[in-house]
Amino acid sequence: MSPQPDAPPRGLSALAGGAVRALSAMRRKGPNQVLFWLIALGIGIAGGAAASAFRHGIALLQKLAYGAEDVYSLHSFAGGLPWYLVLLVPVVGGLIVGIILKYFTPDGRVRSVSDVIEGAALHEGRVEGRAGLASAAASLITLGTGGSSGREGPVVHLAAVLSSWVLKRMRADGITGRDLLGCAVAAAVSASFNAPIAGALFAMEVVLRHFALHAFAPITIAAVAGAVISRLQFGDGAEYLLPEGSILVFYEELPAFLLLGALCGVVAGAFMRGIFLSETLATRWQRRFAIPQVLRPMVAGGLLGGLAIWFPHIIGVGYETTLKALSGGLLLREAVIFAVLKATATAVTVGGRMGGGVFSPSMMMGALTGLAFGIVATSVFPEQSGSPQLYALAGMGGVAAAVLGAPISTTLIVFELTGDWTTALGVMVTVSISTAIGSRLVNRSFFLTQLERRGTRLAAGPQQYLLGMFRVREVMRPTEAETAAPEDRCWELIEQGLYLDASATLEDAFPDFERSLEPFLPVVALTDATRPPELLGALFHVDALRIYNRALAATASEEHG
Repeated sequence: MSPQPDAPPRGLSALAGGAVRALSAMRRKGPNQVLFWLIALGIGIAGGAAASAFRHGIALLQKLAYGAEDVYSLHSFAGGLPWYLVLLVPVVGGLIVGIILKYFTPDGRVRSVSDVIEGAALHEGRVEGRAGLASAAASLITLGTGGSSGREGPVVHLAAVLSSWVLKRMRADGITGRDLLGCAVAAAVSASFNAPIAGALFAMEVVLRHFALHAFAPITIAAVAGAVISRLQFGDGAEYLLPEGSILVFYEELPAFLLLGALCGVVAGAFMRGIFLSETLATRWQRRFAIPQVLRPMVAGGLLGGLAIWFPHIIGVGYETTLKALSGGLLLREAVIFAVLKATATAVTVGGRMGGGVFSPSMMMGALTGLAFGIVATSVFPEQSGSPQLYALAGMGGVAAAVLGAPISTTLIVFELTGDWTTALGVMVTVSISTAIGSRLVNRSFFLTQLERRGTRLAAGPQQYLLGMFRVREVMRPTEAETAAPEDRCWELIEQGLYLDASATLEDAFPDFERSLEPFLPVVALTDATRPPELLGALFHVDALRIYNRALAATASEEHG
């Protein structure tokens, strides 16, 4: 017998087999993943460009409306203008906003970050296109003509509109849709604040509301792309520069930052509740005095213009006042008054449906709150305290984090905006306390409370809102099915008042099952009071539980994948 060649070593054979399998997997999955990363890069570039264009647009409109060359000195410039011009500009801007919202949105409401959160949770990462573009235009005009709100919220929604346009052409599923939406949000926030780390975390912490590993890489790519686009336009310096010598006296000063966190939580809660109260009162007065929807923003603009005649600090985003607070350039009395005025002006702007977001106003409110607290603290305990500017920095993060419900990303935004990483401990203490308190004064955050007020309950998590995604008609067993419920028993339950409308959701059905203890409930179509209900089928408790469990499992799989 001729000798046989030696068999390859077992380890080398296993390595070769592994290489073949890896090459096969790369051919099957690699190009798809790489392609999605390229799409994320494109979305990041588009989101960054949209944020930069929005920022340029605000500056251009403010120059046309007020004649101001620099948005960072707008209120000082406006203080020297004729009073009638300061009054008239927001009125005209409000009228234009009202016309846009009347003809391009179904309900006259500006879309914002809360709608993006809703799109991620309930609509597979999609948001409204037409209404979203109209909202961006309305917010641009609002901020360019003196509205006292922020530019970050409109930019986030505008980026979400871009990603929705791409998703429509991709015909992507829900997981892909949410991931791409996260990429758009990350790019928008990153470009707005020149903060790529915070932009990526904001998308996952606030919008997606989970930190899935499969979403991290594309979202990071988009965030970096958005930051690069922004830096090409506006440079790579920090948005706010702190004066030198701001050093935290760590151990002795930490109790003061705990107290500041509690104060920031209360201020954030009052700020949010004030905005919601303004919306409620504005809607009530609009109905009582029969004010046309198109004039509601104009009335709000008149109120803002009248206030700006005496206090031009409320005009626009508020960069100049925020910078003065962070540099310690305001007195205690000025800081308190400006904080109250900014809260009032933002409530009028948002309640009047003029457009804009709450991110920048909350940061200005926080900086003013922190400065006022710091002035008092450093005067009472001068030997155990640093500078008031440190408290302004921590307060800026504290109020903003409580308003947004985003302690992680807001903390990083503060660091990236200022370039100061030495005060991390004080800022983190303030943010943690303020978020814990502020979240209990509203329903978790400003955005989630907005959704709650519209009947969309996302704050409790998927175990709550998933029930509202399934209609009874979609889950029921029709009367002609082989496993249908007995019709005579269905009519008995209907006579007892135990039935479900076909348009109801599982969220409506589960309490009825718990009360009745029945294995199924009839599903009927209600036409009018003069005609008896039409029996369509029955919803079985076991079917409802099975659908709900599948949805929960799919959500858990996405979040932990």
